[in-house]
Amino acid sequence: MVAAKEAMRNNLKFDDFDLKLKSYAKEHKTPIILDEGLVFLNQIIKLNNVKNILEIGTAIGYSSIQMAKRNNCHIDTIERDENLFSIAKENIKLSSLNDLINVYNVDALEAFDLFKNNKYDLIFIDAAKAQYQKFFELYEPLLNNKGIIVCDNMNFHKLIYEDYNNLSRSVRGLVRKLQAFEEWLLNNDKYLSSIYDIGDGISLSIRKD
Repeated sequence: MVAAKEAMRNNLKFDDFDLKLKSYAKEHKTPIILDEGLVFLNQIIKLNNVKNILEIGTAIGYSSIQMAKRNNCHIDTIERDENLFSIAKENIKLSSLNDLINVYNVDALEAFDLFKNNKYDLIFIDAAKAQYQKFFELYEPLLNNKGIIVCDNMNFHKLIYEDYNNLSRSVRGLVRKLQAFEEWLLNNDKYLSSIYDIGDGISLSIRKD
């Protein structure tokens, strides 16, 4: 598995601006998709000829920039934090990707009406982990037939579970919600779902109809 992950990372090529974004994220402790997760996500996009993506959780714009410039796909991306939204807007502009990426400064749980007339080949969820099931259920009607939903950070609860008794009440609540979402996802008969030990853990759900 380690060798496989290293091979995946070696398939990536980053330009100077990519590296600047990665460095900024590390310095400011802003979570972004890990390299092997990015490779996996781009493989899914290419293999399924994905053209339109809805991303929930823009952060600094790193993942949307990577998806757009590596696949020439259109992305609508949602970020509720005003500061991160401003940073993402500037990064997208500097990447010359304004024609491919639209970023919205809204709470995803309150933004469905903005997108209700759109259809997407893929929905990428990388936001508040406690809300993953709500995001999934709210936006799945916007999927095209055989559409795909990908969720990042699915291994969060496994990474900290050994210290469960020492966690704060709020973090314990988050762990329980993520565990419940994983169980719900794997038992949702509308989708073929798998969870992969790639990056921080990635779930892949393909709608059956």
